[in-house]
Amino acid sequence: MKLKLSTLRRWVSPGLSIQGKIFIAFSLVALLSILSITGIVYVNMRETIKENAVTSVSDSIRQADESLNMMLEEIDRLNTVVVTNKNTVIDTLLSPSEEISYEWFQEQKRIDEFLSSLTDYKPYITRIAVVGLNGKVFFTGGPWLDRTVIGTRMMDYILVNGSRHAYFKQTGVSDAITVGREIRYDRKRIGVVMVDLNYDFIKKTYGVKPTADSMLYVLDEQGEFVYLPESPPSFAPSAEKVVSLHQEFASTGDAVEREIAGRSYIVVSRKSDHTGWTTLALIPMGSLLSESTKLRNLMFEVSAIVLIVVLIGSLQVSSKITINIRRLKSMMTLVKDGNLSLPMKEIKTKDEIGQLYHVFIGMLAELKRLLEGIRVSEKEKREAELTALQAQIRPHFLYNSLNTIKYLARLNGTPNIEEVSGSLIELMRGVLGNSNEFLTVREELDYVRSYISIVKYKYMQPIPVHEEIEDEALLECKVLKLMLQPIVENAVLHGIGSREQGGFVMIRVSMESHNLKIEVTDNGKGMTQEQMDRLLGEQSKGEAPSRFSGMGVRNVHERIVRLYGEPYGVKLYSELGLYTKVVITFPLVQEQEISKPIVREVV
Repeated sequence: MKLKLSTLRRWVSPGLSIQGKIFIAFSLVALLSILSITGIVYVNMRETIKENAVTSVSDSIRQADESLNMMLEEIDRLNTVVVTNKNTVIDTLLSPSEEISYEWFQEQKRIDEFLSSLTDYKPYITRIAVVGLNGKVFFTGGPWLDRTVIGTRMMDYILVNGSRHAYFKQTGVSDAITVGREIRYDRKRIGVVMVDLNYDFIKKTYGVKPTADSMLYVLDEQGEFVYLPESPPSFAPSAEKVVSLHQEFASTGDAVEREIAGRSYIVVSRKSDHTGWTTLALIPMGSLLSESTKLRNLMFEVSAIVLIVVLIGSLQVSSKITINIRRLKSMMTLVKDGNLSLPMKEIKTKDEIGQLYHVFIGMLAELKRLLEGIRVSEKEKREAELTALQAQIRPHFLYNSLNTIKYLARLNGTPNIEEVSGSLIELMRGVLGNSNEFLTVREELDYVRSYISIVKYKYMQPIPVHEEIEDEALLECKVLKLMLQPIVENAVLHGIGSREQGGFVMIRVSMESHNLKIEVTDNGKGMTQEQMDRLLGEQSKGEAPSRFSGMGVRNVHERIVRLYGEPYGVKLYSELGLYTKVVITFPLVQEQEISKPIVREVV
């Protein structure tokens, strides 16, 4: 019995609970198993019953044939004794004495005694007779026999077939099986000997029935019935149908299932090697399998009881399996509703559900920790917003104060104070007022110019800063905020600050291998390798940081590497007494069409 997978999926709906799916799966498996086992057992049982019936009938027919053959062989021996007895049988048949004479009475007495001695203690023999072709008839037993037997169908059959032995079925007043043999003398037929077999022995011999309504027929080689069932059932096939079956199975000796007159029969046939008779047994399938039908019904009843027990057991098992899943579902529903602090009933199993429970508890603890962190973070954020609001007030006040100083310097005719105030305003506006993390190269250079405008008054002399831009479009590329000013500040403080005159700073912006390269070169006193390593490494104690920006060369390098990774960042090249060059490498964030180089000098 097969069940398509699509049908199973249709039965097990996705909307069912796990318990329902397990219950349905167990039920289907149990149902299919029980039906399969019941069907297989029933089919095998049917085949076994049929095989046993065929074997039983075949054995019964064989035993009946063997029993009959033993009697017939003994009768054949009696016939042989008769036909070979010259003094009593042959001489009597050839004697010229007539009936109702003394010699005839003597012959009659002698042959009667001889025949009686042959049939004594043989109850299956009803009559033995010697019939001469000259009209003499001698017999013992019954029924009565006279010379009218000469010329009958039985007599002719024996004379034609009785060279050895001939078997003939008599019908009439008394049914019997006649075994005859011709009597010869001097190569001439002078008569026959006939022995009648009691038909009751035939009935007992072939009265085997595997079932109450089975039928058994015995037919001779001419298709005549030797044995018929005494009281056949009403549905028994006609004699013509039995004769046709005899013609079909006379030589095969098979056991087949055949449809006869709308009924199914098992037909078993056997042909006797001794007599040439064919025995046909017809066993109705309905009666043969009636017990199997009862057993089948009993099996279905037992299967139904077993299925009910399995369904109840599967319901209990599925409930037991899914109880922890339902507990876990209830916990998750509470968590979904926001109840994180409710008591959780522990699941102690070691299976996947228990492991899932521990994972869920860990996730819940992590969720509580994250929510607490968010709460603290939100509190700190509100405090930071308040602090930022307060910090915004101070720069505005500082801008206004510096603007006042700038206007007063202009009114009093002090352009240097006006220039320093204006540059400081622009620089602080870029540092404090612009919240963007990225600026263009152009804006970075503006901050550098503002810084140079302020710091040149410290040295009481101009600080030459040369700008060389390889491509005007490079000025629109994005770089980190306050990336260039700390480098220039370092060049001014540690490079050219110690020179009395002739110092300068060169800023070159170019593109190399699709990267943005900015070089800051000064002609100061230079640095040793140890100084360069310290500049990119940890700051030594006592070393003053950049006094304006608070960010050094190392800070710029770490910011670039942290954002873009290697090989971007800051590299230093220097020789003592000659120069120091800082090379900053950025990915080219924005590219535009290349135009002619420009050179600008800031003093």
